[in-house]
Amino acid sequence: METLLPRDNKKPENPVFVCVLANTETAYIEGLSAAGKTAKLTDYTPAGDAEILETGNIVSVPVLPMTPPYNTPTPGLTTRAVLSLTGVPHVFVRSGMKLTPKVPMIDLEVEAGADIRNKVAVKDPQGIFEKAETVGKELREKYDFFVIGESIPAGTTTAWAVLDAMGYDGIVSSSSSVNPVSLKEKVVNEALKSSGITHGSLRNDPFEAIHCVGDPMMPAVAGLVSGIGDRRIILAGGTQMAAVFAIIKHLGINTDNLSIVTTSYVANDESATFNYLIDQLGAEMFHVDPGYGQSCHVGLQQYEKGHVKEGVGAGGALYLAHLLGVTREQVREEVEKICEELADLIEEKE
Repeated sequence: METLLPRDNKKPENPVFVCVLANTETAYIEGLSAAGKTAKLTDYTPAGDAEILETGNIVSVPVLPMTPPYNTPTPGLTTRAVLSLTGVPHVFVRSGMKLTPKVPMIDLEVEAGADIRNKVAVKDPQGIFEKAETVGKELREKYDFFVIGESIPAGTTTAWAVLDAMGYDGIVSSSSSVNPVSLKEKVVNEALKSSGITHGSLRNDPFEAIHCVGDPMMPAVAGLVSGIGDRRIILAGGTQMAAVFAIIKHLGINTDNLSIVTTSYVANDESATFNYLIDQLGAEMFHVDPGYGQSCHVGLQQYEKGHVKEGVGAGGALYLAHLLGVTREQVREEVEKICEELADLIEEKE
């Protein structure tokens, strides 16, 4: 598996995958997120990702999480394949969702995020953090290695806004092959202006940054990390986990046990400045190449062309697979198998 040399050189004894599910109404802005066939349908994406990860199929969600125009499958299939091949358990944490998937979840009982152009984007982020911190403390008693992923459409835009508010420069990635940088920048600028925030003015107040221009996934992941403490933690994702790392760092939480792990599609994205952002943060980052360019599945091939790139902890899941002795080829074959099964189910319904 092609990856930057991992820090971890031994097989984790008791790992777990944790996925934080959330929504933000920022995703309703047309053209901002490709994590859904229309802006409004992004409501279904986290719920669909959860059901895919849990069952390999959608149960209550009416649309399969696919990215047009080639029906590129959700990266949740990559994580599903890894968990199936390795037997690693998973935990869902609900932190502000519009819809309720039919999967077991730890529900933080908080509201979905508002459009960040409003004055309040997330109600009581510190309260969300504290609820998640309690969950993290409970999980650390059961597991010794944590991979934390997320599913939240428009999360790269909210990440950009929070990073800007905290004084970090950079251009975020996109789930689309054509990164709508101008639109994202316009939304971020409007959001900062509506809350009276200037670049870096909230560097030492991460909760206020989330309150004004963030999303409910961010304090949940930060709280989990705080509760888990000094156990080994992988923040599985790209720009969104970079924003979470910044929040954790400026809350004064120790980051020595943290690494950001993403896919090569994010690390090599020329439309963004992810690596520059990582350098500013001083974060440890690894990236993994899923090798989907070698797939026979047209949808998976689109990853190599810039569609989707990352999500639902796919990069971190592949990193974990590597540590557990599962090859990239085995994962790809399992993903192709799941895609074929889903295609058959869709054909039967039609």
